Amino acid sequence: MAQDTQAPLKASWYLLGPAFVAAIAYVDPGNVAANVSSGAQFGYLLLWVIVAANVLAGLMQYLSAKLGLVTGRSLPEAIGNQMSRPMRLAFWAQAELVAMATDVAEMVGGAIALHILFDLPLLIGGVITGAVSLLLLAIQDRHGQLLFERVITGLLLIIAVGFAASFFVATPPPEAVIGGLVPRFRGTESVLLAAAILGATIMPHAVYLHSGLALDRHGHPDAGQHRRQLLRITRVDVVLAMAVAGTVNAAMLLVAAINLQGREKAASISGAYVAIHHTLGATIAVLFAIGLLASGLASASVGAYAGAMIMQGLLHRSIPMLVRRLITLCPALAILALGFDPTRTLVLSQVVLSFGIPFAVLPLVTLTSNRKLMGRDTNHPVTTVIGWAVGILVSLLNVVLICLTVTG
Repeated sequence: MAQDTQAPLKASWYLLGPAFVAAIAYVDPGNVAANVSSGAQFGYLLLWVIVAANVLAGLMQYLSAKLGLVTGRSLPEAIGNQMSRPMRLAFWAQAELVAMATDVAEMVGGAIALHILFDLPLLIGGVITGAVSLLLLAIQDRHGQLLFERVITGLLLIIAVGFAASFFVATPPPEAVIGGLVPRFRGTESVLLAAAILGATIMPHAVYLHSGLALDRHGHPDAGQHRRQLLRITRVDVVLAMAVAGTVNAAMLLVAAINLQGREKAASISGAYVAIHHTLGATIAVLFAIGLLASGLASASVGAYAGAMIMQGLLHRSIPMLVRRLITLCPALAILALGFDPTRTLVLSQVVLSFGIPFAVLPLVTLTSNRKLMGRDTNHPVTTVIGWAVGILVSLLNVVLICLTVTG
């Protein structure tokens, strides 16, 4: 009897993994910049945004994986099948801009980490980050999905340790944390940072990607008990992965609120490293930098993977990964070479991502609400309402952000 009960459990744990690859997108350098800037400038004010965004992102990730398992198509492919060729090209163009904004965040973040750890020039650090991301993609290409998932999950654990280590030294006051869960803003900059947090958390390319990851790992099971089991395991996979990502994101903001609030120069990642070094010691500061480096390397490879899948699904074309990687690296390397403020660049890249959220979320909710397409796995009406609310609210936030920026 013991063996009979353990076998399904072992099989279930073996099926976990795709959500952890997607979750790397939620702890990328853009998240670090947005969360550190938020904590340093506004303390605990925007903690509620992280919590809400993480819950909503988990829902979107599950819907994306469900779409892949039930229909046998990735989200970009399913969207493309509903559009004429001109519409597909237009949709691909905005998705590609989102992918490039993602690459900017990953490359700049990795470059900052290498500069902090080894004093390398930012441009050289960006080139190294891009090269290592290609090596990680080669693992997936040559050794399969499972090993790639294990490597990325290992990097996720390094990221979690790196960014949460400071809690062994200082913890936030409970009343301040509870106060940070009350929804509110404080001026235009707080709205900008909230949009950045949303863009960094409900990552459009991760929403596109998860459907493909589920397909690559599990295939397209027929309706029945096996599919139901995979959907249950997928829910567990998403909950665990998003719990890790959400904890890491909250930790970043809380650490910044505890140690960096009121220090104007600490609002940058490099400034945060220096401030952490002074307040918490060299070991914690180095762990922070190592977490940032792992974040840049892992998320760069996952971002490139997503970009290739988006192109394949929408245009039904693929180009060699090396060629695609070189193309998408160009904007990030140009920004590094021109000397723009790297932390501000990271924050603005996440704002760009927030503008791409409705284009990923609304088609996903529409498709997974289609009974002809999804059968008995169609969304519950409440899920559909929440999904539409996410897309509409993010769109409204972006409109408010534009108005505040123009009038401010």
